[in-house]
Amino acid sequence: MNRPSNFTSESMNRDELRAATALSLVQGLRMLGLFIVLPVLAVHAHSLPDGHDARLVGLALGIYGLTQALLQLPLGAVSDRVGRKPVIIFGLALFAIGSFIAASADDLLVMTIGRGLQGAGAISAAVSAFVADSTRDSQRTKAMAMVGITIGASFALSLIVAPPLYRWVGIGGMFAFTGVLALAAIASVIIMVPPAPRVARGRLTRETVLRVAAEPDLMRLNFGIFTLHAVQVAIFVALPGWLVERAGLALPSHWVLYLPVVLLSFWPMMPALRWGQRQGRARTVFVGSVCVLALVMFALATQPEGLIPFAVLLFAFFAAFNILEASLPSMVSQLAPAELRGTALGLFNTSQSLGLFMGGAAAGAVRAVWGDAAVFLLAGVIIVVWLIAALRHRLWPAAAH
Repeated sequence: MNRPSNFTSESMNRDELRAATALSLVQGLRMLGLFIVLPVLAVHAHSLPDGHDARLVGLALGIYGLTQALLQLPLGAVSDRVGRKPVIIFGLALFAIGSFIAASADDLLVMTIGRGLQGAGAISAAVSAFVADSTRDSQRTKAMAMVGITIGASFALSLIVAPPLYRWVGIGGMFAFTGVLALAAIASVIIMVPPAPRVARGRLTRETVLRVAAEPDLMRLNFGIFTLHAVQVAIFVALPGWLVERAGLALPSHWVLYLPVVLLSFWPMMPALRWGQRQGRARTVFVGSVCVLALVMFALATQPEGLIPFAVLLFAFFAAFNILEASLPSMVSQLAPAELRGTALGLFNTSQSLGLFMGGAAAGAVRAVWGDAAVFLLAGVIIVVWLIAALRHRLWPAAAH
């Protein structure tokens, strides 16, 4: 596997900035289409004929992550053979079709089919590989951070616009809107995204997949993204109820806390990443962020009271989360051979999707047996396991010079 190149203090050139900006917009439009229905989907499901079956509601919510997990690797590997743009356009088209099917749904089964097709447009690996192809090692973390910021902004925007949009156009109109966003993203790929640089194309074989899957550092990074997103989903199984009970914040007002916390959490991200790159302290920033996540989980397990403690802990969580969210795919793209980046990032994004799926399922089971505090305690323990794995990571970016 390749050793990561040294980071430098120079800025992105024009082509790198254009590629990173355009691909961030594409991913942001797609993720806004996903996030915008999440705050209202579970509530709306109860108005459908089969919406009182908790298993079907859970399937409608979770099938997106499941189909993502199944198709991230195949589509990422295909992008190594046929190119990034065709795969991204194909995935966005599937997302749009799924959105319009869900928009026409009169029952939960059809809506679930639509959600499954949305997830089948699993383009995250191809987008990440495209960003990696279009940037130098020294600028890659910045580019990945731009994508992460756009996704975070999409999440924050969805918290604001979802309730009024639902009252205005209903769930069908919201799904139709997500389809329109996917079509807009396709137009952005065609018009705004620059041509992909020429890189060697890998051949997808059992041996190449095993080569990428068995590399120890890549395995550690895949476990890291699995843990990061499993914990992200898991804490929101218990957190909303605690904000009502322990912070006195009514459910419709939760965005008043989430929005400023999420937006402010981006503030320390770039300075921390830049300091780590320029001072040769990437390991310190990475491991420190994992430690912060663990400390937040154990602090939440103590069952704090009041709005301010929750605001402080959530700020610390999202700040560390954003740093790791930008660092992990950048490190994967540097460690993987250029001709197998799509395959490596496919495995990486499969791990991420499995984390989303498993985090919610495990948290629900733990909460049912041991209560809310056990969810945070379990999350903390899993993060400690990740910390032990991260400490054994071999290759880190060197200092700028």
